[in-house]
Amino acid sequence: MIDVEDIDAVVIVSPIGFHPEMTEYALNANKHVFCEKPLGLNMDEVDTMVRQIKMHPKKIFQLGFMRRFDSSYKHAKKIIDDGKIGKIIYIRAYGIDPISGMESFKKFATDNDSGGIFVDMCIHDIDLIRWYTHDDPVQVWALGNDIAAPELKNIGEYETGVAMLKFKSGMIATLLGGRHVAHGNQVEMEIMGSNGWIRIAQEPNKDFLTLFTNEGVVKPSMQSFSERFSEAFIDELRDFVNNVKTGKSSDISVDDGVKALKIAKACKESADQGILVDIKLS
Repeated sequence: MIDVEDIDAVVIVSPIGFHPEMTEYALNANKHVFCEKPLGLNMDEVDTMVRQIKMHPKKIFQLGFMRRFDSSYKHAKKIIDDGKIGKIIYIRAYGIDPISGMESFKKFATDNDSGGIFVDMCIHDIDLIRWYTHDDPVQVWALGNDIAAPELKNIGEYETGVAMLKFKSGMIATLLGGRHVAHGNQVEMEIMGSNGWIRIAQEPNKDFLTLFTNEGVVKPSMQSFSERFSEAFIDELRDFVNNVKTGKSSDISVDDGVKALKIAKACKESADQGILVDIKLS
């Protein structure tokens, strides 16, 4: 099917380990490629993939960092770029999946390498932080545990991962990834500047409804990342299609993908070995 001439583009949403091979196959078949994050798991395979992408400059390659297309995160980007909060001092980012998805994740991670909590989940926030700050981290200290899901140890996964990163500018960022929230999908970010503060999605409210009963006050929560970011998923594909039609390169570069992956892997190395890790991006 990949060889059918009137197919112009492919969307790759396979398990991560297949991303490099499938991307190269599609490019060599003269197709534009949208690939879910991250680029891959093995850096040698990713390096080969990147060379192939750069050997096909007339083909659009776009990586699926969909949070850049979310209205709240885009609004924050504009506020930061306009200088309204001054210099960024500190960023705190949470990304925690609902515990209702644990059984599905365990089955997936048993059959496939997810890359771990930092590569699979925290990489979204790593990309956003680089996008907001135009800065790169130089060191990371990370920790992980499986208190909420001890069975994940058997497949080499952390249920919860936390990383603290120091950036070239001196800015600090803290990442938290997990898979255990009882009430629904919890995704939020706080950006502290020298002249102001941005908070995104303090509560994962499903809508504007609040229920008052004799048992108290209840606000329904969003139950999945696909619900929270439904519009962002659509908008990123609209952007990809527009880029294919116009020949415009994606604003999310393959180098963005490489750096985000290297940073996420450094977080995993720190957590696995219990050491402070220097991050080398060049």
